[in-house]
Amino acid sequence: MNATRRVTANVPIALLEEAQRVTGKGLTDTLVRGLELVRRTAAAEKGARLKGKLHLDIDIETSRERPRR
Repeated sequence: MNATRRVTANVPIALLEEAQRVTGKGLTDTLVRGLELVRRTAAAEKGARLKGKLHLDIDIETSRERPRR
């Protein structure tokens, strides 16, 4: 992990307790995992928006650099 930042936030107790139970981790690790999931979700949504917009002309046999049996 890179540099850290101390934050103060008001979060619903039940949600936080459930998240910690699910992760089996402490407060900081649970929050970091949640933030990573937010980032990953955003990246997946960005990729989904590109579906069908990228057209590649690739010769699979050449890209494998070996003959297919």
